[in-house]
Amino acid sequence: MLGCASKSALDVEKEGVTESVEKQELQKRAAIRMQLAVGYYQQGQQKVALEEIRQALTISPDLLDAYALRALIFMDMGEKQLAEDNFLRALKIAPANVDIANNYGWFLCQNGREKQGLQYLERAMKDPSYATPGKAFNNAGLCSLRLRDFNAAEGFFLQGFRQEPFNPGINANLAKIYFDRGDYTQARFYIGRVLKMEVMAADVLWLAIKIEKRSGDEAAVAGLATQLRRRHPGSKEFLLLQKGAFDE
Repeated sequence: MLGCASKSALDVEKEGVTESVEKQELQKRAAIRMQLAVGYYQQGQQKVALEEIRQALTISPDLLDAYALRALIFMDMGEKQLAEDNFLRALKIAPANVDIANNYGWFLCQNGREKQGLQYLERAMKDPSYATPGKAFNNAGLCSLRLRDFNAAEGFFLQGFRQEPFNPGINANLAKIYFDRGDYTQARFYIGRVLKMEVMAADVLWLAIKIEKRSGDEAAVAGLATQLRRRHPGSKEFLLLQKGAFDE
């Protein structure tokens, strides 16, 4: 009778090494695709980014970063169901990932599911390993504003400020909270911090103008108005300035 030759330990080891090398090569190819996808996404080329993600997933079907980025792209495109499907797939792969929990929470808040969104944001806020907790606190504040819970919003923004005092979004949102409340001293403090960071977006400048107008500093109003006219002449904020619509 003919016997079957068994593989030697050396043959098994060689096969294991070959498989490991092949796996590393596949991971490298998928990573390259994802680097390209991120680059295209940052350039606003969403369809090209989606194609790179598709190719990355063909190579590595459980690639977490691919689902996480695809969720953000579909979110930006207004493809709500596709965005949610990808968020949930990413969370299934990595349930403890706080970046994805934060992004999914904000997605829910933007789509009329604020209370559910706050639950996911809370995960990120409570995780001591989260590198940028200010994002979650800021999103929770904005989510609370949608629920018209102004006290909760202020609390979240203040907690975010303690975590990331130089976050311009948090400072701007605190300025808006206090402006709406009529506390112009506090509003000036926080909007002043934003302007010192050289954040000169149209909405920031317009809020600063309204704060200074209510504070009675016409010189500051004139200076900020010049900035708004120079930087954002076609903006809706500049149109409101021209109309003198300081209460809108």
